[in-house]
Amino acid sequence: MGRAVIAAAAGALTLSLGLTACGAGSGSDGDQLVVGATPTPAGEVLAYIQQNLAEKEGLDLQVREFTDYVTPNTALQEGSLDANLYQHTPYLDDFNKSKKTDLVPVTEVYLPPMGVYADGGRAGLKDVSDLRPGATVTVPNDTTNEGRALQLLASKGVIELKKGAGAEATPEDIAANPKKLTIKPLEPAQLPRSLKDVDAAVINNNYALDAGLSPKKDAVLLESAKDNPYNNVLAVKKGDEDDPRVKKLAELLTSPEVKKFIEDKYKGSVLPVTAG
Repeated sequence: MGRAVIAAAAGALTLSLGLTACGAGSGSDGDQLVVGATPTPAGEVLAYIQQNLAEKEGLDLQVREFTDYVTPNTALQEGSLDANLYQHTPYLDDFNKSKKTDLVPVTEVYLPPMGVYADGGRAGLKDVSDLRPGATVTVPNDTTNEGRALQLLASKGVIELKKGAGAEATPEDIAANPKKLTIKPLEPAQLPRSLKDVDAAVINNNYALDAGLSPKKDAVLLESAKDNPYNNVLAVKKGDEDDPRVKKLAELLTSPEVKKFIEDKYKGSVLPVTAG
């Protein structure tokens, strides 16, 4: 990307789901599918499928967890994964452009709404419009999620963006900043920890959930699902879209059973895309 992207974490964490040392797609009967995911919610959704649905559908689903947004795509491009689930299409498109990869979405699965959070002990915010003059707000530092965070702040009039500023908006695209906020980009994984030191943070859904925050209850501002382009997708390397194992997983991810699991577990903090 043109600016700083999230640095790869020390390494991939592997779920204890019977993962072998074999490479991607190396099941003894050819039906193994190795999928990369961030722990929450993608890893939990995939674990539900692995434990409840995959076997009876003849799918040997193996899951590898990652704690960053870069490594799952590089691993997919290099062939150590068959697919991944953790990102939205604007991020995937930007990654392909900047890294010269050829990854493609297969199906949309769920919306993990981005939210604005504040530590009650420091800011005590009930509404994002109550941010104090001169407040510091941290936002994700990767291209698409930074723009997404700024658009969310602009949706409530906290800032105003230049006409035409879209998904890749940066702080330089702020046309009006009546509260003279300091916008501070950070690696997304660091955003929950920044809450104790700043007035507010715009946090990606998976990192909010990992930190024990409830987007539905704790966010002072949460993205609307209406016309939202940031649904997370199952992605593969171009040419693998018609792999029978991938198509089977796509069917399971958009099944009524998975829809119900997402609704019951996340209670509005993650929204299934498919009505089932």
